[in-house]
Amino acid sequence: MSTDRDPPELDLDERQLAEFRRELMQLPARKRLEALLEPKDAGALVRALPASDLYLTIHDLGLADATDLVQLASPEQFQVMVDLAAWKSTEVDEQTLLLWLRAAWDPDGDSFIEKLLGVDLELLEILLRRMIRVHDLEEDPDVNPEGVTMSTPEGRYLIEFLVEGIEQAAIRQVVDALISRDPFEAVRLLEAVRWEVPSELEEAALQFRTARLSELGFPPLEEALSLYAYRDPAPYASERTVQDETALAHASPPDLLSAGLRELDQEERDTLEAQLRLLSNQALVAEGADPGDVEAQRQTLEQVRDTLQLGLEFITGGAPEAAVAALRAHHLRHLFQVGFSLGLKLRFRADRLLKQPLARAGGITWLMPPESRMVAGLRRRRPVRVLEVEGADPVAFRSRREVYLTSLALDRAEAQVAIFSAILGADPDDAKSRLEARAGSSLPVDPPSIWAGALAQTLLTGTPGLDPISPSALADLVARALDDQGQVRPEARETAVDSLAVRIPESAHGELRRLVEQELGRWADELGPPRAKGSPLEPIAGVVLPVAVLQ
Repeated sequence: MSTDRDPPELDLDERQLAEFRRELMQLPARKRLEALLEPKDAGALVRALPASDLYLTIHDLGLADATDLVQLASPEQFQVMVDLAAWKSTEVDEQTLLLWLRAAWDPDGDSFIEKLLGVDLELLEILLRRMIRVHDLEEDPDVNPEGVTMSTPEGRYLIEFLVEGIEQAAIRQVVDALISRDPFEAVRLLEAVRWEVPSELEEAALQFRTARLSELGFPPLEEALSLYAYRDPAPYASERTVQDETALAHASPPDLLSAGLRELDQEERDTLEAQLRLLSNQALVAEGADPGDVEAQRQTLEQVRDTLQLGLEFITGGAPEAAVAALRAHHLRHLFQVGFSLGLKLRFRADRLLKQPLARAGGITWLMPPESRMVAGLRRRRPVRVLEVEGADPVAFRSRREVYLTSLALDRAEAQVAIFSAILGADPDDAKSRLEARAGSSLPVDPPSIWAGALAQTLLTGTPGLDPISPSALADLVARALDDQGQVRPEARETAVDSLAVRIPESAHGELRRLVEQELGRWADELGPPRAKGSPLEPIAGVVLPVAVLQ
């Protein structure tokens, strides 16, 4: 495809161009391509786009279907797109770099050589070093490589191609273009390819790339990490925010960010959208994702929006009519940090919880599985909410309701640590020894099994313990727990709660009752029908209460 070196100027002012960009990026990829290529001034239109928008469009189309856009791009845009696409972490991906150079190839115009010369010289040297070998015929006139070769115009160098097929054709186009443009400079480049130290080339190329990405809003890692600094939410709370939090358990927050943006004028909206892009880029760098990873970009943008939504809800108390005032009064960075800090406060609680003497004993975190997963999610590098759906990925906190419900789950976790501390004993070393002894006897030592056994001991002896229950005591245990219809006896529930409650703080009594009712309900489901039918208990109880029957 041939392109004009100096495309006509766009008949759009800055505001019209911003609106066009906004509408363009909402279109499906194919529609975006049509919208860019149909106008007579397609070249000017493409070159007026931010390189990041153009890169996203090319990614969504696929490079093979977007060569027209690559060829219409300016050398500056092409360099940015190469910065985004042709690196994997801190290393150059020469295969991808060559793919982009192939896409830029235009035999009918000068756009290819302009893009080629616009790429960092160090990148070209890295590419050539990995795909050709340069032989100096003055040093070795008899060299005779087996593969495909070509000579430089002055006859001094013999270029051996180390790749085949399409890659060989593409790298030959690069070499031919460089020689056609300036044979003398091309020979100097080939000489540099022979002698430059690869590590120094890559380090220099990385520094240039990092500087350009910083100008695009991808800051150095240390600066990016500052986005996740704690910002005390309390000063940002409105009167509506401090209302009774129990009402939040049933609240369904609206999309406050969208509601606020709709009420802003165009200039304000443009400013906030720019802030949002910068926040997303900063978060992407902080997470260690590559700036060119489009899927990571989109996932990070969604997480940033979720966190902003939480910060806005906290500041406005969930009132949509207050969203626009909050957006005008606060930088998006501050809103983000307020929302993120609400999750950090939960993590601080989780950290304090696990510092308790018996929160971890014998290498085990003494929490029931749902609470253990919840605490693990909070203690990740970025606190997340663990979903109850099996196999679902954790997500960022999006609403005060989620924060509130997680706070309730932490209440349960704190109570569980108190309950298990009472079961395991006050001395951590003694608890560890007893647990190791159980493990050595092939007895399970996970929290659900220890809890089931302790509850069984409480019903039989009035004291929770770690000792296994004799199979001969199973019938007595089930009779104490369940009636003749296999239903939980109310007195069993109360006996267990009363016996254990005296050993734990009053704040843990509600969770104690919940665990007792839950466990006795499980016994009724599993042991009730055999009890009612007179079936043997031991095989079934061995599944429900493994600590009781394994001797």
